[in-house]
Amino acid sequence: MKITSTQFIKTPGAYQDEAQREPVVITKHDREHTVLLSAREYQRLKRRDRLVFRTGELSDEDMAAIAAARAPAEAAAFDDELKGRKS
Repeated sequence: MKITSTQFIKTPGAYQDEAQREPVVITKHDREHTVLLSAREYQRLKRRDRLVFRTGELSDEDMAAIAAARAPAEAAAFDDELKGRKS
């Protein structure tokens, strides 16, 4: 669901309830500004945070596994996102 910040200010409770079912995108000056989502969804996303480390910290076995990894066929659906992108 997408709403303006003015709409949100008028009835925040209604949109808080809606955010329990789906994220609510709040726009400001016709641009996406904020996303309101349920605490449950927020916690789910936080659990997916990834650790960051240097590739030099990986074992040879890990590096070989990464080199051998291939994207599943379903990932081709995202190829269009790379068109026109500079390397």
